[in-house]
Amino acid sequence: MVLTDPGTPASSTTVAWWNCFAGIAGNMALGALVDAGADLGEVERVLQGLPLPGWRIDARKVLRAGVACTHLEVIVDDDPVERTYSQIVSILVKATLPPRARERSLAAFERLGRVEARIHGVAPEEVHFHEVGSLDAIIDIVGTCVALEVLGVDEICAGPVAQGSGMVSSAHGLLPVPAPAVVELFADARAPMYGTAVPMELTTPTGAALLTSLCTRWGPMPEMAVSSTGFGAGSKDIDGLPNAAQVIVGKMVVAGDSGLQGSQPLIVLEATVDDVTGEVLAATATTLLDQGALDAWTTSVVGKKGRPAHVVTALCDPSNVDALREALVRETGTLGVRASIWQRWPSARTFVTVEVRGFAVRVKVGPHRMKAEYEDTALVAGKLGLPVREVARMAEAEAHTARAHGTPAG
Repeated sequence: MVLTDPGTPASSTTVAWWNCFAGIAGNMALGALVDAGADLGEVERVLQGLPLPGWRIDARKVLRAGVACTHLEVIVDDDPVERTYSQIVSILVKATLPPRARERSLAAFERLGRVEARIHGVAPEEVHFHEVGSLDAIIDIVGTCVALEVLGVDEICAGPVAQGSGMVSSAHGLLPVPAPAVVELFADARAPMYGTAVPMELTTPTGAALLTSLCTRWGPMPEMAVSSTGFGAGSKDIDGLPNAAQVIVGKMVVAGDSGLQGSQPLIVLEATVDDVTGEVLAATATTLLDQGALDAWTTSVVGKKGRPAHVVTALCDPSNVDALREALVRETGTLGVRASIWQRWPSARTFVTVEVRGFAVRVKVGPHRMKAEYEDTALVAGKLGLPVREVARMAEAEAHTARAHGTPAG
């Protein structure tokens, strides 16, 4: 459904906010974007750039608990292949896709591969995707990223995501709902989810991989001039609940202050302490980050009566204020926490994976720079006996070379 509101000031940033009150799956995500105005014919045309024949997309309008939705299903001729993470990366690297759609698709599979490797105790490149490696799942994930590009979406965000209950059948047998991969994906992204009594799988690994890899923030719908909205239907009806994922697309705005258009409101929590050790300060910053702070740091100051003191600061999403305030009090023993509202303009970023002398290193890619992930460079540096800065330099050079030749690293 396409809407217009010409009287509302808007920035140049197009945002898509997901309302996953009944969870999300890959076909629900793609269906919602098509329902919101992404031309399915254009999506299919771009998907022909994948070196994967033998599929088509069936789209139809359905009702879910009285709500009109688009239901999409990928029809596959025959696909007995079990693909590894490395094989899927190779497919995406060879494909003719818009650069941002390719990078988003790679980011989704990279996060899923990392999580599956942790679950099964193998290296990421050795992970075998079962359901998520099937042709229909690949089309769901890449198709969603292409549909985002068709709509010109620059930033993706979402509210907390609903999970069902019970058990679900998989290639490994019966698994609890939410499935282990889904839980790990949300934990890996520090993303919010919540349980329901609905006795079925609401959020699939495909849907979870898309959201947790593409979302730059989580919480209530940001202030935006809405241009379109859509519902992507799940395959089954649920009593009393529309089995659908909703997407709302629009331009970021900040009412009454055009200078702040497109900014993201954040809460800054601070506490000044003068009676804790350096070890406690370091542990506090780590705890704040582990509990979802967007950033955390300590500043040395001179307190009352000339006493040396420290200000502990946490940058957080408004939805996470209570938990972080409690953590700040618990870790430091402070008798008070203050808060202020800030605005920020986050740049869109994706991850690519490169090889440094046979070892995988993730590199964060922004509009104007690339930066190797410290955890990966430190691990590889230890294995190779090289300085961390040298491994980072080589990884970033590989990513720059791949981009210069128009071929994303994988």
